[in-house]
Parts: sequence; structure tokens; C-alpha cells
Amino acid sequence: MPAIGITGGISTGKTTFCECLREIVPAAAFFNADQVARDLTENDPEVRDLIAREFGAAIYSQNGDLNRAQIRSIVFADAEKKRALEQILHPRIRRQWSLEAESRRNSTDFFFADIPLLYETGGETLCDCVVVVACSPGVQLERLMARTKLDRAASEKMIHAQMPLTEKIRRADHLVWNNGGRGVLAAQAGLLVKYWQG
Repeated sequence: MPAIGITGGISTGKTTFCECLREIVPAAAFFNADQVARDLTENDPEVRDLIAREFGAAIYSQNGDLNRAQIRSIVFADAEKKRALEQILHPRIRRQWSLEAESRRNSTDFFFADIPLLYETGGETLCDCVVVVACSPGVQLERLMARTKLDRAASEKMIHAQMPLTEKIRRADHLVWNNGGRGVLAAQAGLLVKYWQG
């Protein structure tokens, strides 16, 4: 079975699309880059040390929890800090993803990789095909504001800090359009699974 990359913009519906795929093909394996990043920042002593050196020890609470809101606001305001964080996390995430993709090469089960920064990190080279989950700019902005409770200006800044969605769409093998409800997303997931199985 192929390794299928899933990407898109922030708040375009990648997670919900993956949930739909899980329901349709329960035997499928999933790689979630955000979850791996979270595991690294919480459990990898080397990563924690590098982040504390780059952002100051106070970025971790006394309980050892990373202040995600603070680090997010730092990296969106400072391109150098964003690059520094990416240099700590991306090679480690990529290594894990490539090991997993390789170990599943001969599996008969689907392997999906949910990687928000797939194109930015060159991760598409490890995929047999790429699905981009997209929606219109207005819907994306509304969803992001509702999810993060950020104001319009901060939300727009987060969206514009990413590779343009139009560029991701241009490079995709498959486009899933997510302006509607979950049912519409599930229907598209079902059609794609049939196509891949064919």
C-alpha cells in the first residue's frame, strides 16, 4: 500500500479528514507530525535542553511543561526563532517519519502521514501521493479564530506565516475541499479510499 501524505493550511480540517479516514479504514496506520513534535518537546531530554537554551529556561514551567502559547507567539513574531525551533524539531520528525514509512513499505494496510509542513520540509519526497485539505480563506480565518481565541490580526499573521494554500493546492495529487460539514469531508475521504484501493 502507498504512503499517503496529508497536508493543508492551519485550520483547514486535516485532523477531521484523518478522523474520517480512520473510520473508513480502521486497519490503517497513521503518522501525526504534531503529535511527534509534542512528544519530542515533552519527553526528549536533548530537545528540551536545546529549546531551553534557545528560548530561555522559563519557557518550561516548574512542572516541566512547555509554554506552547508563549513559544507560538515568539516564533510567529521572530523568523530567526522560528527557524531555530524548526532546526531542532524537523530533522527529528523527518527521521521518525522516514523510518515508519520505510517499515511499512511492504504492508498491505494504508499508511497516512498527517504532516502540516510537508512541502516546507521536503517530506513529499517520502510519499507516493499527497492530499491537500483546503477551504476558502474566510472559512479558514473563522475556524482559526474560533479554535485559538486569537483576534483577526493575530490569526491572519499565523495564516500568512505559512506557505500559501494556493501553492500547496498546485503541488497536490489530490485536493479535498472542506468548506462544508463533516459529512462532505467523509464522502470525499470515502471516494479517495475507493480510488486508492482500485
